[in-house]
Amino acid sequence: MNRIIRQLCLIIIALTVVPTAASAVDKDKRESSKVDWEPVMNAIIKVESGGRSNARNGNQCGAMQITPILVAECNNILKQKGSKKRYTLEDRFNVKKSKEMFLLIQSHHNPKNDVEKAIRSWNGGQKYSRRATQRYFEKVMSYL
Repeated sequence: MNRIIRQLCLIIIALTVVPTAASAVDKDKRESSKVDWEPVMNAIIKVESGGRSNARNGNQCGAMQITPILVAECNNILKQKGSKKRYTLEDRFNVKKSKEMFLLIQSHHNPKNDVEKAIRSWNGGQKYSRRATQRYFEKVMSYL
């Protein structure tokens, strides 16, 4: 557990030191502290689908194993922001659009850019349980 905490601390430090764009979707409301989510997204892709953009598991599809509920949530967020952009269920098979959805969810539900929260909520939803998401968190961290 101490190893995981140390790794998480190092990742958080690295992500806050290297300023990059946090979200291509929400350009006007970015925080001054920007995060490069790319390593986190790539680790999630490895755990979720082994990198296969055509992966399917029940109603979860694509490299990031996105559900129809997450697509609907992204569209609700876009609607609230006054954007005309919308995602389709087919967009789950497009890695670029899947990453856009991840970034949109993080910008809306994780404005403090908490890496641990991002990983755990991707697996367990916004009301995730630490215990229920522990194994998933450890797997993703092992790729970081």
